[in-house]
Amino acid sequence: MSKLNEISDWLQENLPRLVAEHGVVGASAAVSVGDDVVEAAAGVLNKNTGVEATTDSVFQVGSITKVWTATLVMQLADEGLLDVDAPVRTYLPDFRVADEEASAAITVRQLLNHTAGFEGDLFTDTGRGDDCVEKYVATLHDTPQLFPPGEMFSYNNAGYCVLGRIVEVLRDKQYDRCLREHLFAELGLTHAATSADEAIMFRAAVGHLTHDEETGPQLAPVWSLVRSNAPAGSMLAMSASELLKFARMHMNDGAEVLSPESVRAMQEVQVRVPDLALMGDAWGLGWEMFHHPQGTVIGHDGGTIGQNAFLRLVPEQGVAIALLTNGGNTFDLYQAVFRHVLRELTGIELSAMPEPAAEPGRVDGERFTGVYVSSVAERVITQDEDGRIWMELVPKGIMAEVSPESAGRTELVPWRNDTLVAAEPVHGIHMPHAFVGDDGHGHALYLHTGRADRRVAP
Repeated sequence: MSKLNEISDWLQENLPRLVAEHGVVGASAAVSVGDDVVEAAAGVLNKNTGVEATTDSVFQVGSITKVWTATLVMQLADEGLLDVDAPVRTYLPDFRVADEEASAAITVRQLLNHTAGFEGDLFTDTGRGDDCVEKYVATLHDTPQLFPPGEMFSYNNAGYCVLGRIVEVLRDKQYDRCLREHLFAELGLTHAATSADEAIMFRAAVGHLTHDEETGPQLAPVWSLVRSNAPAGSMLAMSASELLKFARMHMNDGAEVLSPESVRAMQEVQVRVPDLALMGDAWGLGWEMFHHPQGTVIGHDGGTIGQNAFLRLVPEQGVAIALLTNGGNTFDLYQAVFRHVLRELTGIELSAMPEPAAEPGRVDGERFTGVYVSSVAERVITQDEDGRIWMELVPKGIMAEVSPESAGRTELVPWRNDTLVAAEPVHGIHMPHAFVGDDGHGHALYLHTGRADRRVAP
């Protein structure tokens, strides 16, 4: 406990300083070793009201919800109600994307490990009724297939909504109710919410967006993304310590919530991820995986409208860390907190973030140039007469609404292999862009940023 007490003292002393240093609006952090937990909070929940962040404040956890959805699915597998290798149509006979062959072939496992291959950044609003997930899945009938099921990794929000619908059908109850009855109740959660209606009962954080570096983070226009995307991470909120109750269950052989076999299956490598640095190098069933020389870390991150969440577990050492934030340079805060805590408690060193070379060499850009398209962005890659490579980004759909400032022209420079990074940092990050596949003529088939955007034109 003495080492954890040192971490507690460090958080109490340094979290307020780091929040201010990185322009973060508010943050709550929790660290556990075994069943012992320490917590700290700093900043405010809402710049307009000035309400202070506390350790029992609830923040949205965003896509960390996906691990909760995966856990609900694996509970069904434990009960013999579901086979993860069965086609989705075994449970949802009407499931359909644009490619009929893929529709019939896609399995539950491929949804869990993001290899289903269809376009995933779809945030269609199908209302706030209890049938919104059912209606959402019905809208996928014309969703493009980017690659054959199982071929590669491409992060897929829509796929997790399909998983949420499978849970609803097999449990015969709405997704939020499944969360509350099969996870909240089992874990003894008291500060967790599946919607804004529930979150308002607690000290609830609201998101803040930065559209202008001079004015800094300002209150987001809405509290959450649409309810129809709840299984993918649009609504779930909780305190940092409640999130660690979930993490500790996954480090304690399921603690009667999951079978030890399902816990192990979720933490096994299912698919490798392109060299992107910001993400794990592999994915399990729900869990993101980071392999460091000193040991393996699993976890997941989450981002909603102006809120970001970070969760890391080192199962072999019984250590878990959660950080919940609501605006500002949250990734820099994550780096500062997690780098220190992981080093002190586990000896694991976080990998360095991508940095362009001081004098990047010239590369032949023919493999990279072209137009790459998804439902949320169009990226045009060109190379000028001086050999410099440029990306013109045009946000589309919901990204055009919540992140219009992302539009513009960015220089990409060599980093390693077929991954280029932005020459200029955004919020301290030189964003990596991996070029994957080959069209038979030396051109990349996909521009991969965690999601595979398909090349549609030279």
